[in-house]
Amino acid sequence: MAWIIVASADHVAGGVAGGFVQACHGKDAPLRRIRPGETIIAYSSSAIYGRAVPLKAFTAIGTLLERPPYRVEMMEGFHPARRDVEWHVSQPAPIRPLLDRLELTRGKRNWGYAFRFGILRIAEEDAAIIAAAMNAGAAPLRSTPEEALQLPLFGI
Repeated sequence: MAWIIVASADHVAGGVAGGFVQACHGKDAPLRRIRPGETIIAYSSSAIYGRAVPLKAFTAIGTLLERPPYRVEMMEGFHPARRDVEWHVSQPAPIRPLLDRLELTRGKRNWGYAFRFGILRIAEEDAAIIAAAMNAGAAPLRSTPEEALQLPLFGI
């Protein structure tokens, strides 16, 4: 099983640096649907949260680990749920060249509509196509937080 989680690239970079994923404004119910060992793919429609800096690319890929959802305090009054992920070595891949190849988007004029809920399950075949486009390896990403935050954003 594979899942896409939608977040801005800067938020994805923070998750990669910290070895976690967070979705749907910190809700835990969506994260509970994902099982350990399943593939997580981050899709970023924008490069920077809250800014009109379009990206429309898959920005990270990894495997969900065993630990159940847990809460952290990011700021006073905001305690989002997270899951631990072993992120893999990969590079961002724009979605446009994949639109006609993915079951998720093939033949759909309004393909972005599928991403509106922030998390969605996808076919294993789609995950394999995305992983290949990202040059994703099975090797875990071993970087410092500073390196992870240097996510290449196609010249942005």
